[in-house]
Amino acid sequence: MSNVDRLTRVNALLKREIAESLYRVFAGRDFDFAAVTVTHVFTSSDLHSARVLVSILGHEKERGGIMRQLQQHHGPIQKLLSKHVILKYTPQLHFELDTSLAEGDHVLRMLERLEGEHPDWDKTPPPPPATPTEEES
Repeated sequence: MSNVDRLTRVNALLKREIAESLYRVFAGRDFDFAAVTVTHVFTSSDLHSARVLVSILGHEKERGGIMRQLQQHHGPIQKLLSKHVILKYTPQLHFELDTSLAEGDHVLRMLERLEGEHPDWDKTPPPPPATPTEEES
């Protein structure tokens, strides 16, 4: 089995465990769990560090504060992680904002708006494929 397969499995396991740890660490605090999604985890090949990408939906103005809370509480999250995931090393977690989901939503809204402005676009048949002329053959 290759090292890439192992890292892929480790990343998936860490993603799930980090998401569950957020609920435990921030229980009883002013923290909107539903707004935060762990989208990806990228662990270094030596298992010493991991980039944790999180998406925060619906709290555009508070994203900086939520990211600060995640960084400030990375220690307790790592401690829970070390109890639930047995690895040679528990990676040092580095939280980063993942904006890809918000960007995708923005593109979908733009497409819906364009579709509403031009409802006849989906009824227009596509042009026929170009046929080569005798000069091009």
